[in-house]
Amino acid sequence: MQDNLNVEYCYNSDNVTCIKEVRPLYLAVTLYALAAIAVLLTFCGNLTVIISISHFKQLHTPTNLLVLSLAAADFLVGVIIMPFMVIQSIETCWYFGDVFCFIYTMFLIFLTTVSMINLVIIAIDRYIAVSDPLLYSTRVTVRVASLCVAGIWTASLCYGFAVMFSNGNMEGVIGVDPCPGDCLLAFNSAWGTVDLVCSFLLPVFIMATLYSKIIIIAKRHARAISTQQKSHTEGANKKISKKSERKAAKTLGIVVAVFILCWLPFYICTVLNQFINFSVPSVVSCAFLWLAYLNSCINPIIYALFYPWFQKSLKMLVTFKICSPGSSVIHLIPEH
Repeated sequence: MQDNLNVEYCYNSDNVTCIKEVRPLYLAVTLYALAAIAVLLTFCGNLTVIISISHFKQLHTPTNLLVLSLAAADFLVGVIIMPFMVIQSIETCWYFGDVFCFIYTMFLIFLTTVSMINLVIIAIDRYIAVSDPLLYSTRVTVRVASLCVAGIWTASLCYGFAVMFSNGNMEGVIGVDPCPGDCLLAFNSAWGTVDLVCSFLLPVFIMATLYSKIIIIAKRHARAISTQQKSHTEGANKKISKKSERKAAKTLGIVVAVFILCWLPFYICTVLNQFINFSVPSVVSCAFLWLAYLNSCINPIIYALFYPWFQKSLKMLVTFKICSPGSSVIHLIPEH
């Protein structure tokens, strides 16, 4: 009888109780502190990217517009998803009701899809820029990139609505027995297959293929430039991609690789749970889900390490120089 007094429960609006996993105070405080740092980095880092690309006219390029779209999705993850995920993960209870659970799950699917499609379009953008710079400069414009971004967000929103309104989440899920009142993202077998293929396997295959070709082309161009410098041949310059294009491809390739590494364990858990009927421990599933969404705070760190314009823009933001008249026309990138 004494043991029952130490058991705590989660209560929801339907008066259904579930056993709550009680964490030691020191562990809960540590987890909340680490989570607060992650949320703050996600919020501030991606907000810096959004302000920088929006404010400085030199950064108004097709590629940066796609980076802006990716940063916007990551920013919304930090605002809408991560705070509630923190509370649910640490308290092991969902306190926000069924309506907000629907909205929360909808945004989980929506923003994840936005990020994935964004990265695919970025890979296509970098492939064209490196493989055929003449075609890129004439056909891939800011207007084209804007239309792509609009299409990405519209298609992702439609996908999210399709999953949620067709009861793709939580009905007929294999190997998952959630507590009533809990808020869990778990597709049924049909939508699980669709999501695995369309939201992970196919995009990863496309990105891996394109970046493999980009690496091959970049090496070929490096040899061509070396030969050109020796022979001082003019004209070949126009057919060889700029060094800045190849550097951008390398940096964004790192972003793609980190994204895949962060999300791969989560999708492995999904396959084990829903297709092999192997129950992954909830602690492991939660940890992998957190790893996936921590990707949203890693991207700005990558930009800070590899993009000089991000470093300069961050410095101007911190010193409030960005508020001075004419700051939008300042060149953060040296002209070649």
